Amino acid sequence: MIAKRSYQLLNKINSLSDYKSLKIEQLPFLAEELRDLLVKTVAKNGGHLASNLGVVELTLALHYVYNSPQDKLIWDVGHQAYTHKILTGRRDQFKEIRKLNGLSGYLKRTESEHDIFGAGHVGTAVSAALGFAEARDFKKAKGDVVAIIGDGTLTNGVTFEGINNIGELNSNITIVLNDNKWSISKNIGGIAKYLARLSPIRIEGEPTTDIESIFHALGFKYFGPIDGHDINQLIDVFKLAKETDGPKLIHVVTKKGQGYEFSEMQPDKFHSITPFMWESGKVEKTSRRRTYTKIFTKTMMKLAEMDKKLIGITAAMPAGTGLDEFAKSFPERFYDVGIAESHAVIFAGALALEGFHPVVAIYSSFLQRAYDQIVHDIALQKIPVVFAVDRAGIVGEDGPTHHGCFDLSYLRNVPGITILAPKDENELQHMIYSAVKFGKGPVVVRYPRGEGFGVKIDREFKTIKIGEAEKLMNGSDVAILAFGSMVNFAEQAAIKLKEEGKTVLLYNARSAKPIDKKMVKEAAQVGLIITVEENILEGGFGSAILEELEKENLWANVERIGLSEFVEHGKMSELRIKLGLTAESIYDTAIKLLNKKKIAGV
Repeated sequence: MIAKRSYQLLNKINSLSDYKSLKIEQLPFLAEELRDLLVKTVAKNGGHLASNLGVVELTLALHYVYNSPQDKLIWDVGHQAYTHKILTGRRDQFKEIRKLNGLSGYLKRTESEHDIFGAGHVGTAVSAALGFAEARDFKKAKGDVVAIIGDGTLTNGVTFEGINNIGELNSNITIVLNDNKWSISKNIGGIAKYLARLSPIRIEGEPTTDIESIFHALGFKYFGPIDGHDINQLIDVFKLAKETDGPKLIHVVTKKGQGYEFSEMQPDKFHSITPFMWESGKVEKTSRRRTYTKIFTKTMMKLAEMDKKLIGITAAMPAGTGLDEFAKSFPERFYDVGIAESHAVIFAGALALEGFHPVVAIYSSFLQRAYDQIVHDIALQKIPVVFAVDRAGIVGEDGPTHHGCFDLSYLRNVPGITILAPKDENELQHMIYSAVKFGKGPVVVRYPRGEGFGVKIDREFKTIKIGEAEKLMNGSDVAILAFGSMVNFAEQAAIKLKEEGKTVLLYNARSAKPIDKKMVKEAAQVGLIITVEENILEGGFGSAILEELEKENLWANVERIGLSEFVEHGKMSELRIKLGLTAESIYDTAIKLLNKKKIAGV
C-alpha cells in the first residue's frame, strides 16, 4: 500500500549521472519512492498508472546498465515511460505531466535527448530500433540499441515485420519483452495464451522452453523468462546481453499495477485513469451526463436484441470503446482481435459478405493504421461495414498521438463511403441504428470523447436519412454549417447573434459525405458561410462545402473553422479555447464577416 514517503533518494536525482551514483542495494528503496510519486501524481493529473507501476524495476535496471542517450532505449507506445522521464532529468517537471504546456504523457523528442523516438501508438519500437542500429553500423559508431515492448505488442503485425527483418540482417539489437498479460485490457490471441502457460521465472539449468526455440528460429538469442521485479537479476541479464552480439530477446515477466493494491486488482481500470483519490482508489464523479461511449454501449446492446446478426469487433479496446458490456451479454457475437486494426477491418468485411452486420469500434487515431484495408478491402467492394469511430476530434491530455483530427480527411476521399457525425449523444444512437440498416456500403459514424450535452435520450430508434442535413435556424445574414461535436457551440453562437438582431441560417450537417446539396445551395444564397468542424481543415468538412460550391457553380464568402496543425496535450476545455473551437470564436468570426460585408457595402 502506498504511504507517505520523504523521497530521500529521489530528491537527489536531477540527472542520470545522479541516479547511476547510487549503489545497487539502494535501488529497491528508490523503487518504493518512485511508485509513491507515480501514484500521487497520476491521482492528481490523471494518466497511465498501472502500466508505469509495472515497469519501475525494469526501468531502473535498464538505466543502471545502459548509458542513454549513447545507448538508445526505445519504448514502444510510451505510456510506460514515466519512470524513464523522472530518471532523465525531468523529476521536477513530472508534477505537471499531461497538463497544458507541461510534460507529455508519451515520448517526445523535443522534450529530452533521452526520448529517442516519439511514440504514442503500439508497434513502433522494433522497426525504429533496427533503423537506429543500421545507422550506427553504417557510421561505425558505438552504443547498444534496446527496444522495450509489451506482450500486447506481439499482436501487432508491424512488430513481427521488424523482428523478421532483424533476424535476416543479424543486427546487434536487444528486444526486452515486458510480459504482463495485458495490453489495455486482458491480452488475447494464441501468442498471449502461449506466454501465459510459461513458468513465471526460469531457473538456471532447467530445460529451455518452446518459445526459446521460436525466437532462435527467427535468429534471436533468448534470455528468460526472468522476474521483472528483481532488480539484481535484471541488471545481471542486461549486462550479459551487452556482451552478446547479434539479435537478443529478453523475456521479462512483470505485474501490471505492481505495488498499489487498487491497480493490482483492476489493472485495466488503472491503465489510463482520470484524477482519483489515491487513498481509496475511487474516482470522484462530478457530472451525471452520459458519455458518447456509454450511449454507444447501450445502442449496441439494444440493437443486438433486435438483430441476431449484429457483431461487435474491436482491436484490444473492449472497455475503451464500450464493447465490454456487449461482450459479456453476447460473447458469441463479440471479437477482440488484439492490436491489429488492419486485420479487424478485413475480418469484418468477410463477415458482412456472409450476411452479418459487423460494427467495428476503433478510436479515430488508431483507425489510421487500417486505411489501406478500408480502401482496398471494404470500399472498393462496397461492403456494408459500420465503423464506430470513437475519440474523433481533440481528446485532451493524451495529446498529438491520440487526437482524432484526421479521419474526415483521410476517409472523405474514398469513393462510396458514408461519413456521419451526431450533434449530441441522442443523435448518436439514431446514427448507429441508421448506419446498420443502411446496407449499401461502408458507413463511418464519428463521435467525440467524453460527456454529451445532457440531452434527453429517445426510447425508440429513429431512422436518419443518409445525406440529409437538419436545419436548426432560418436566416439570411450569415450561414453557419456545423458538423458533429461543433453543432452545439454553433447554436450558442447563433443564439447570441440573433439576440443582437442578426438572422442566422444554421445547419446540423450530419453528413460530411455525401453533402446535402440543398443545404449548400441555401447557404450560398446567404453569401456568407462559416463551416465548423473538429478536424484538420485540409480535406475536411469545410473543404467538402467548398468542393460542392464549385461543383454547382455557386459563389459565397466561406470562412472555415477547424484545425491546421498537430495539437498538443491539455484539458479539452483549454484546448478548445486555444484552437478557437468555442461558441465565442464562432460568434467573433461571424461578426468579423458581417462587418467586412458592411464596409464593402454588399
